[in-house]
Amino acid sequence: MKGKVAAMTGVREIEIKEYEVPKAEKGSVIMEVIKSNICGSDVHMWEGKHLFKNHVLGHEMVGRITDLGEGVVTDYAGEEVNLGDRIVPVYYLTCQKCEACLNGHFNICTHGSDYQGQLAEKYPHFTGGFATHYVVHSNQYFYKVPDNVPDNVAAGANCGISQMVYAMDISGLKINDTIVIQGAGGLGLFAAAISNTMGANVIVIDSVGSRLVDAKKFGANHVIDMREMDTVEKRIEEIKRLTNGKGADFVLDVAGVPAAFDEAVRIAKIGGTILELGNVSIDESQSVSILPGLITRKCLTVKGILRYQPWYLHKTLQFLEKYNDKYPFNSLTDRTYSLNESQLALHKAATKEVTRAIIEPNKEE
Repeated sequence: MKGKVAAMTGVREIEIKEYEVPKAEKGSVIMEVIKSNICGSDVHMWEGKHLFKNHVLGHEMVGRITDLGEGVVTDYAGEEVNLGDRIVPVYYLTCQKCEACLNGHFNICTHGSDYQGQLAEKYPHFTGGFATHYVVHSNQYFYKVPDNVPDNVAAGANCGISQMVYAMDISGLKINDTIVIQGAGGLGLFAAAISNTMGANVIVIDSVGSRLVDAKKFGANHVIDMREMDTVEKRIEEIKRLTNGKGADFVLDVAGVPAAFDEAVRIAKIGGTILELGNVSIDESQSVSILPGLITRKCLTVKGILRYQPWYLHKTLQFLEKYNDKYPFNSLTDRTYSLNESQLALHKAATKEVTRAIIEPNKEE
């Protein structure tokens, strides 16, 4: 059986390629991709701002099992799986042998992207979500999707939502603590909802009015509009006002702007914690000046967090099963495109003409 992939052939260039869908090898699973979200990192890859080039795009996805390899009878939570079941794979691998894995840091396995970033021409070809099929490898976690979690929501579970569940879980955030979230994109909204369920006082900062409206729907107790509070000093004073002078116990940077980290250092209260997830680029042109003395004098804790431990995808699916009706997760995807429209979809996502685009590989044109 033939299948198709949307592969990069250059910066801002995508070509639809066709390959034979492989049979499931021992320990692996073949799934038909139902839907695949366009994540911000997919846009960065398409724009040539990432290490991956000329590969099959897409990593946020939900699929239906079409072939089970020898020995695969359950998912990684021990739940029985059968042909036709909906599943979500962790988008990276865990070799369990590298230095990171040996120290329990499966989320930064040095072989985590061995397949994700490879050329489309290289077997097994179906290594990204912008495709009709996807190969779940033998050392790749995957989990069955609860019946009440819709495809649109399940498609994004293995990236942004899982990362936020993991970040909040290891942050040390407690009931009645104040967390300031810099950025009300997908990650910021997910973090607001999760922090809200933990009993925290949630403050969200952004400059886009519609995002701030969404932040309230996702559990933010207060929002700060950067167009009105147009300096760091004004925002710090507003946070103090909203917390009766206490300040921010935690600051979560998911703005994706280097300057946000400098502001986080200034916002955090004495003894506070900064969670840094928004800045992933190591391009020196993305550097920013900060005052290291503030970190020392305020005794701040700074935690850099990449990905999540793979079993957190299961925790996330359980979270969505419980809270899917409380927060409007399904509203975050507002436009669906066919596989052949991948180039258009990425352009619309890059120019922010759509909030969250979805590729539906088998969508009729």
